[in-house]
Amino acid sequence: MAITVKYTEEELVAGLQLKDQQVFGYLYDNYASALNAVIYKMVEDRELAEDILQEAFVKIWNNFTSYDKTKGRLFTWMLNLTRNLTIDTLRSKSYKKQQKISGDENIVSNIRDNNSNSDKFDSLGIAKQLQHLKADQRQIIDMAYFDGFTQDEISKQLGIPLGTVKTKMRAAILELRKYLQYK
Repeated sequence: MAITVKYTEEELVAGLQLKDQQVFGYLYDNYASALNAVIYKMVEDRELAEDILQEAFVKIWNNFTSYDKTKGRLFTWMLNLTRNLTIDTLRSKSYKKQQKISGDENIVSNIRDNNSNSDKFDSLGIAKQLQHLKADQRQIIDMAYFDGFTQDEISKQLGIPLGTVKTKMRAAILELRKYLQYK
């Protein structure tokens, strides 16, 4: 009969700080399915979700020193790390994915400016429509959708409140929607 070991959160943290592989195995066995469910909900691709999960656990192992228990629970930290990794992965693969879809369906012309990342990303022609926005709205949309900044990062970069970033982004998206409907 196998003995089932259970760790408290404090024991998990202490074991991970000591790079205890048995504790890490326990962590994986008990948290992988929950994290994988979160990833799968975002990517809707089992193989990609499993790849991201493996990468997340490698990151948890290698970067555990960045965990600060005063800022939140262990699972919350792992969840945020995993979610951010998933978002980063989606952003980095978005061009390849879009190219594959476009190529298969022959929706977009093959004319591309190979020197411009925003043109590569912009198969819907949104960059052209940005000229209709106010300068501050255009800057926020550029940062979020073409440079990959989060709203929080935009807030810090521009030195404006997060609520203002969200409000301007929403207004810009609504404005863009009007232009794209009549395109």
